[in-house]
Amino acid sequence: MPTSTLAAVLTKHGEALELQRLPLPERLEPGAALVKITCTTLCGTDIEIWEGKMTFPGMLPMVLGHEMVGEVIAVGDGAADALGEPIQLGDRIGWSESVCGACFGCTVLRQPVACSQRGYGFLQRSDVSPFATAGLSEYAYVTSGAQKLKLPTEVKDTWASIAGCAAKTVLRAFDRAGGVRPGSTVVVQGSGALGLFATAVASISGAGTVITVGAPPARLALAEKFGATHTIDIAGGSEATIARVAEVTAGRGADLVLDFAGAPSIGPEAIAMAAQRGTVVIVGSTGPTGDTFPLSAIMSKELNVVGSLNGDISDYFRSIEFFRSFADRFPWDELFSAPCGLEEASERIANMHRLGEVKAVIDPSITKTSR
Repeated sequence: MPTSTLAAVLTKHGEALELQRLPLPERLEPGAALVKITCTTLCGTDIEIWEGKMTFPGMLPMVLGHEMVGEVIAVGDGAADALGEPIQLGDRIGWSESVCGACFGCTVLRQPVACSQRGYGFLQRSDVSPFATAGLSEYAYVTSGAQKLKLPTEVKDTWASIAGCAAKTVLRAFDRAGGVRPGSTVVVQGSGALGLFATAVASISGAGTVITVGAPPARLALAEKFGATHTIDIAGGSEATIARVAEVTAGRGADLVLDFAGAPSIGPEAIAMAAQRGTVVIVGSTGPTGDTFPLSAIMSKELNVVGSLNGDISDYFRSIEFFRSFADRFPWDELFSAPCGLEEASERIANMHRLGEVKAVIDPSITKTSR
C-alpha cells in the first residue's frame, strides 16, 4: 500500500494548483478503501471554489475534484458498497459524499443530502489526515461513511465520473419537479454540463419542446445534439430571452423551468418564462444574492417553486443506470475534453472558467512526457 500520493493542491483562490506529495493514512479504518484514481471530471463547483466564489474560512489547502472513478488497491474490514456488495481489491468504484446515517436528516427525513455531517472529499483539508480524499490525486482515501458504488463495466470512466455529481444532480432536480409530462414544454437555464445533460433528460422524458438558454454559441449547438428543439443565446439579455420563450410557446410559457445557471437574473427570468401553474426548480443558484422579483408573480401564476440540492446515493445509482440504458441515445463523449494529467489541471480549470470547454478530464497516470 502506498504511503504517499502526488496531488494538485489549491492553496490560494484564483491561483495555480501546486503539485504536492501528500501522506496517506498508514491504516484503513473499517469500511474504508484506498483507490488509484483512473478518471476525474471537473465540475462547476470545482471552478467556483478555485475562483473563490464558493469559499469559507479554513477550507484551504485542499484537493479539488468530487467526480471520480478509482481502482481499489486496499480495503478496510467490512468495506461494502451502498447495495451491500463487498468491495474487493481490483474493483472499480465511484463514491458520493459521506453521511453519518444517524442524524435527523438521515434517520427521520431519510434524505442523505440533509445529513448534518454530510461531507465531500474535496472539503477535506490536505494538511490533516486523511489528507487526500478527492479526485485531483494519484490515490484517494475513500472514508467509511462515503457512499460507494461498484461500477458496471459498460459505463465508461468519464460517464461514471460525471454521474457522481452533475448527472445525479440533474436527475434529482427532475424528480423534485415531479417529472416531465409528455408533450410539455421545458426550459433549461444554463448550457454547461448540467444544462446539457438536463436537455437530454428532458428530451428522453418525452418533452415536446425543449428550450436551452445559455452561451456561448458552441454550447448551444451542442445542446441541439442533446435534444434541444430551440436554443436562446443569453447575449441578447433577459427581455429578449423571455420574449423568445413567449414566442416559441405562443405566449403560454414553459410547463417546467430548471435553473442550472445561477446568474443573478435567473429568478426573474424563470418566473417570467413559466406557464400558468408551471413548476420552477432552483438548482444552480448557489450565490448569496439574485435579482429581485415580486412574490405576487408566483401567486398570480400559481407556480410551484422547489429547490433541489445536489443528489444522494439513490440519484447516483440511477445516473449510472441512466448511462447504461441510454448509452447510444446521445453523443455523451462530446461533453468531455481529451484527458490530461495533474500537471495540466490548473490550465484546464482556468479554461473551464473561460467557458473554453464543458468538462475537463484528468487522468493522474498521464504525464507530459507520456503524452
